[in-house]
Amino acid sequence: MIKNIFKNFVSKSATRPYPIEVRPGFKNARGELDNKVSECTLCGICAKKCPSQCITVSRKENLWELNPFACVYCGICVDACPKSCLVHYTEHKKPARVKTNLVLKKEISPKLKVVANA
Repeated sequence: MIKNIFKNFVSKSATRPYPIEVRPGFKNARGELDNKVSECTLCGICAKKCPSQCITVSRKENLWELNPFACVYCGICVDACPKSCLVHYTEHKKPARVKTNLVLKKEISPKLKVVANA
């Protein structure tokens, strides 16, 4: 035991001073979840398939909402999305002092009126 104690005193630290030194994410890691809301149709399939029920979709208000503290980052919603607008980044969300939800509003552009020349 004494040998291990002295070895630990003279060797390099086994841990990183996070968040000062951040290790890059692994390939294919499921980190922070995001939605490319401009491509989203607000169909709600991601909310129906989510096992932790952290996604809320409101077609009336054109809102897509995610509670990142309830998300288990399983990737089921990303696989189920028909438009492939949900993405998992390899980096995880940074530590936060306040719990906030990710609320994205889809801006619907007014349709152009086509007037026929007679």
